[in-house]
Amino acid sequence: MVEIITMPKMSDTMTEGVVAEWLKKVGDVLKPGDGLLAEIETDKATMELDLDERMDLSNFKDCRLLYIGLEKGKAVPVDSIIAIIGENGEAFEHLIGGGSATSAPAPAAVETPAAAPAPVASTPAVDTSSIKAEIIGMPKMSDTMEEGTLVAWVKKVGDVIKPGDTLLAEIETDKATMEFELDNFLDVTKYNPCTLLYIGIEAGKTVAVDQVIAIIGEPGADFQALLSGGTPAAAPVAAPAPVQAAAAPAPAVEAVAVSDADGRVKASPLAKALAKDKGINIAQVKGTGENGRIVKADIDNFVPAAKSAEAPTKAASSSVPAVSGVESFEEIPLTQMRKAIARSLADSQSTAVDFQLTMEICMDKAMQAREVMNSASPVKISFNDMILKACGVALKKHPNVNSSWREDHIRRNSHVHIGMAVAIAEGLVVPVIRFADTLPLSVLAATTKDLGGKAKNGKLQPKDWEGNTFTVSNLGMFGIEQFTSIINNPKNESCILSVGGIKETVAVKNGQFYATNIMKITLTCDHRVVDGASGAAFLVSLKELLEEPYKLLV
Repeated sequence: MVEIITMPKMSDTMTEGVVAEWLKKVGDVLKPGDGLLAEIETDKATMELDLDERMDLSNFKDCRLLYIGLEKGKAVPVDSIIAIIGENGEAFEHLIGGGSATSAPAPAAVETPAAAPAPVASTPAVDTSSIKAEIIGMPKMSDTMEEGTLVAWVKKVGDVIKPGDTLLAEIETDKATMEFELDNFLDVTKYNPCTLLYIGIEAGKTVAVDQVIAIIGEPGADFQALLSGGTPAAAPVAAPAPVQAAAAPAPAVEAVAVSDADGRVKASPLAKALAKDKGINIAQVKGTGENGRIVKADIDNFVPAAKSAEAPTKAASSSVPAVSGVESFEEIPLTQMRKAIARSLADSQSTAVDFQLTMEICMDKAMQAREVMNSASPVKISFNDMILKACGVALKKHPNVNSSWREDHIRRNSHVHIGMAVAIAEGLVVPVIRFADTLPLSVLAATTKDLGGKAKNGKLQPKDWEGNTFTVSNLGMFGIEQFTSIINNPKNESCILSVGGIKETVAVKNGQFYATNIMKITLTCDHRVVDGASGAAFLVSLKELLEEPYKLLV
């Protein structure tokens, strides 16, 4: 008993869909209540494809995902075949033999390198459903995560993994470094004993979400068959060995080199890399490899030509003193957080149509009120806490500012979740104060301190940074008087407030000079959602709340 699963029509206007994420893999058991198959991106939103809502999985004795006909990220029209489910071991090939867009044999031909031996493609597939082991892919630990870095392995190959002791590794995402516990992803009790059989990525390496990082299962399980995608384990890892050879001609190394037909210097990739690392101009190196190709030994044995004697003579006779020094630089690998910041801000600049509004606020009464409040508050209240509270109250009065652009509509939020930009060594994180308008100042102050501490220590969880409807960025503590910010997440919010420092200055009233304390704020708005008048009205309310701070308490 088998059944074809097609791309569902999940909205009235949907004509095609994209599989954003497969939640099951071929061979996985599908049980009633656990029929969540994939995340489908429609023309409106990303939605879950739950088979429990479309059929009765209890009709199958041993229901499995037999076939996946669409790669993640690919779009197909509604009603195209995307998967086949059925009882374990049941034949399904006849259902896709005549398929046009989703035929099974295609991947083997694509993945076979040009120089690979032909028998690999013709090797009969092995049924992996009986193998008591399971592939662990790089987990998607945040909504925006596309790749992760394996910071450290907590377990090593051969270690037994028991329920409650399933901490496998530490993974750096685009938001924070988080612990990867298998308990959150699968039931380790189905293996007896559950053992770490294979590690597929070294600590410090970065791979895409879902790429194989490990295999767990029972000792002796044929995990190589899982790695080879259902074919017997071959020997595709023999290539690196010749690279380690130190012999000068080393023809085996040069087999991977590509000839330059456009007149460029002929050199092996290894030789080019070594020359770059050593600062050698590869054009000056004489090649001893085949057809004059430069190889590793040529770089190792290269001695720069003696410099012309004219240079020092000219330098000595010149009246200009010689400049000495060494040029140097450091290549800093991008962290997942820095990549995410780059993606988010580039997206903001390419989508949001922003403009800025600046206003001065007199903070004299706010400074007095803070002193009084801190004499009674169990937690020290900062100026930033007062600003966050004032923003929460003002956003409730001006819901247009608490909105976001959604391509075919504007989402106006009734709740107020304020993101608080926090600078850390790796970059910038934005933990979220939820329902900021409803929190008493002392509770809000405790919340910001807790989130700030988690951010500094890398302990934030996805729930701590998701869902902001507005953001505040405060650089006043660094002595910055005024600045503008880029909208943090144009998909969730349309405005961000930049807060400068409080500066004592001289003002004039009724012809008299007097000292006062002024703070400059700048609101960056997405003009697709917020007009100038709406943004200005919000700032007027914010100014009133901070200049008459008793209004924050009622």
